[in-house]
Amino acid sequence: MLGIAICDDEQFYREKIRMLLERYFEKCGLPCEISTFASGEDFLKQCENRVKYDIVFMDISMEELDGMQTAQQIRAFHGDTDIVFVTAFLDYALEGYKVNAVRYILKDTLDGAVVECMDAILQKKKAAQVAFSFMEGEKKLYTDNILYVESRKHKSVFFYMETEIVMYQIYEKLDTIEEKLSGCGFLRIHKSYLVNLKHIRKISNYTVVLDTGEELPVPRPRYQAVKEAFVEYKGAF
Repeated sequence: MLGIAICDDEQFYREKIRMLLERYFEKCGLPCEISTFASGEDFLKQCENRVKYDIVFMDISMEELDGMQTAQQIRAFHGDTDIVFVTAFLDYALEGYKVNAVRYILKDTLDGAVVECMDAILQKKKAAQVAFSFMEGEKKLYTDNILYVESRKHKSVFFYMETEIVMYQIYEKLDTIEEKLSGCGFLRIHKSYLVNLKHIRKISNYTVVLDTGEELPVPRPRYQAVKEAFVEYKGAF
């Protein structure tokens, strides 16, 4: 299930975007959960909102905390939320590159632009899926939503972000999981932990801090290599 937020200080546009998204997902037969916010302050009031949503439709021109400033706070915690700016003007297009916005949608083109935008986002996410035969059954996971995988005795446990963090277990060695996720941006920080680089907020004091606030240990012999890999990853964006 995709988590989607709409942040706009005009109720008309909040409701219109919600209606277009509900119609789109109903037609596709896909589940989604949509939340609306009347301001940047309202959105950021709950700290978890910075990392909670897969897609955020953000009005740029809002009073006090505008959409660009709100997007910057999302990016400070989470690099992979798809941010879509909704605006009456394209004056801010160059600024949007700083927060890696996936689209700019003009408010007078919403009817067609929302569909095109969602098609592009879902195609990108579909390409980044991987299937596993878990104890809970066969599942396809979006690689972006895998926080990390932990080795526990004879099992590997996936910590996966949906509307909340869920766990999936599989009788597979972490070495095999690491090989299958090769090229998807995962880093072995510990013999027992394979972590998604996209969800690492910082590394310090032999600890990896995730964008959820969770902390995972890094052993001293691996610490320098893990820090260098993280710096290299961040430098690519």
